[in-house]
Amino acid sequence: MGKGEELTTTKYLIHAQINANGIVEKPDVVGAVFGQTEGLLSNDLDLRELQRTGRIGRIQVDIRSNSGRAKGDIVIPSSLDRIETAILAASLETINRVGPCEAEIQTTKVEDVRAVKREQVVNRAKEIYKSMVESVGPESMQMIEEVREAMRVHEISEYGEDRLPAGPSIHTSDAIIVVEGRSDVLNLLKYGIKNTVAVEGVNVPQSIGDLSKKRTTTAFVDGDRGGELILKELLQIGDVDYITRAPQGKEVEDLEKDEVLVALRDKVPTPQFLANHNIFSEKNKSSKRKEEKRKEPKTPVENDEVRLMKDMLREFEGTGSGAILDEALNMTKEVAVEDIYEEIKNIDSAEAVIFDGIISQRLVDVASKKGIKKLVAFNSINVVKKPRNLQLITIN
Repeated sequence: MGKGEELTTTKYLIHAQINANGIVEKPDVVGAVFGQTEGLLSNDLDLRELQRTGRIGRIQVDIRSNSGRAKGDIVIPSSLDRIETAILAASLETINRVGPCEAEIQTTKVEDVRAVKREQVVNRAKEIYKSMVESVGPESMQMIEEVREAMRVHEISEYGEDRLPAGPSIHTSDAIIVVEGRSDVLNLLKYGIKNTVAVEGVNVPQSIGDLSKKRTTTAFVDGDRGGELILKELLQIGDVDYITRAPQGKEVEDLEKDEVLVALRDKVPTPQFLANHNIFSEKNKSSKRKEEKRKEPKTPVENDEVRLMKDMLREFEGTGSGAILDEALNMTKEVAVEDIYEEIKNIDSAEAVIFDGIISQRLVDVASKKGIKKLVAFNSINVVKKPRNLQLITIN
């Protein structure tokens, strides 16, 4: 059996130590190992047969003599399974004589050659990878980025007649993310976010407005004036459920992965966002207040009710919650602002709904359909169609 064969087939190395009360040589040790284990184990584990069939390798002995005593190491390569190797290792400790001398053999360890090789492979792989990284120059990094960019461009899709840049999941996902431009879509694709669509400018296409009414929609805009303008336009023509922005002064296309994930994690319901951010000008708010004031009936009884409900609303200020009222203006249920739409949608009957937020066209439509007579909140935005059977009461 050649050395190459042993290295290929060996699974374990049995390591043992020998101490002899006299001078012994390597052939004495090998002879004792074969002779004193013969017949001790079954025929399947007979050392001579195992070596003949190549299931154990050549026994290696390193013996040293000093002051009339011998001491050394024994190594036996084994391609047997774990249990058979353990039995063979234990059998060595039954040897009590080597040549003419009393001796003792003790197995010190059984080494798993494959585990050692795996560790060597891992360590070497780390060295190779490190040298590869160190050898990659600016030109190579540019090539890598070009390939990555090409893959992202290949994956980008289009939506609608306007052929808007979009992620490949835009046609199937129940939730969508609306961003400003193609570069934003590509950047989010890089981080595995595929349900995006870009509006491609401040003039938001109607197709995006229509899509937002069918899907759970998150607006993800830049942290600058441009992002604010797009958000205004999107709120006017669409139905946005959540809003999030890039950090102040940054654009979505330049964000790192952790910044993107934090922004999407921290998205807030639209009413809550608008209550905390003044994105509509005072001029617009003033004109809306005048318009609503002109439309509100001014009977003395109704004015008393209005004052009462406004007082009730102030108690909810800053709580992020609201209430359902019956005909006697008694509170029948307290609800969270983000659940207002679903609560109204599933309501049986109510006189009014008061909440710490913003009245939107979406809420107006569902409230009118459910026969609610009054919506009371701190402000209203983009309410173009106001049903005759519904009164909007705001403080601002």
